[in-house]
Amino acid sequence: MSKSGEATLVKNAGSCYMLSELPQWNLFPAVLRGKIRLKDSEATNPIAVGDRVRFVAETEPDMEHPASITEILPRKNYVIRKSTNLSHQAHIIAANIDKAYIIVTLEFPAIKLPFLDRILVTCEMYGIPVVIVLNKMDLLRDVCTDQIRDFHRIYGIAGYEILEVSAKTGEGIEGLRNECKGKVCLLSGESGVGKSSIIKAMDPEADPKIGDISLAHLQGKHTTSLYEMYNLECGGFLIDTPGLRGFGLVDAQKEEIALYFPEMLKVSEDCRFSPCTHTHEPGCAVKEAVGNGSISPERYASYLGMLDEDKKYR
Repeated sequence: MSKSGEATLVKNAGSCYMLSELPQWNLFPAVLRGKIRLKDSEATNPIAVGDRVRFVAETEPDMEHPASITEILPRKNYVIRKSTNLSHQAHIIAANIDKAYIIVTLEFPAIKLPFLDRILVTCEMYGIPVVIVLNKMDLLRDVCTDQIRDFHRIYGIAGYEILEVSAKTGEGIEGLRNECKGKVCLLSGESGVGKSSIIKAMDPEADPKIGDISLAHLQGKHTTSLYEMYNLECGGFLIDTPGLRGFGLVDAQKEEIALYFPEMLKVSEDCRFSPCTHTHEPGCAVKEAVGNGSISPERYASYLGMLDEDKKYR
């Protein structure tokens, strides 16, 4: 029996995919037709988890007879990063996201604020609401009291919501679970921050290490770098990504970067000159705000780093 229609890409294993006709969770395999593989895309992956696609199949799709993806439908948003190694290749992390949750921890591993700020700027660029999730609070409270306070100061001033959670004790997990109900959410962050543990705490039936359906005989070899969506018991969908080690901005013009720092945008209309780079101009309201503490010097330092294309913040 032939089949055609629209579906959402829920797992990306490189050259083969799993689709589901959301909000129904009915997974089936698919491959991307060669003629649209690189169509209108500079990214290494023209299709990403969360993408809405059109598909056709000669028979009911199964592991031996996957459907063919014929068209990638327009996206409402997406998150894209550029590699910070010499290749500088761009990669789309996920698409059509209702909300992004960026997982961080102050230690174990130590946080890199410029890395976090680049993700936040990218979410702002593409209109994705974002929440910062501070994980491993069971460890941090005993050894990082001052750092916790400083972190809330930096990102509270910037206007970001911060959720304190512990995947180990369950602190904050119910609130995170409730926020994901009825939404397609992205969970991302650096390697080692505890994303997999958070997913399992949110839904014990989810397995971020072993997918529900094996793609081994379609892809030819096993991969541990899956981009995957999970169907949460609470009624939402969660996109998990491999831990990131670098995050370069894509399509960010130097004169526009300040627009994606909410706290800088708020005061920049009071700058004497327009446009203002907020670096050397007299009468700059942003530099004045940094001086009086209305904008954190840490965030301002991240901004200056983004202006310098030769620096690699990770």
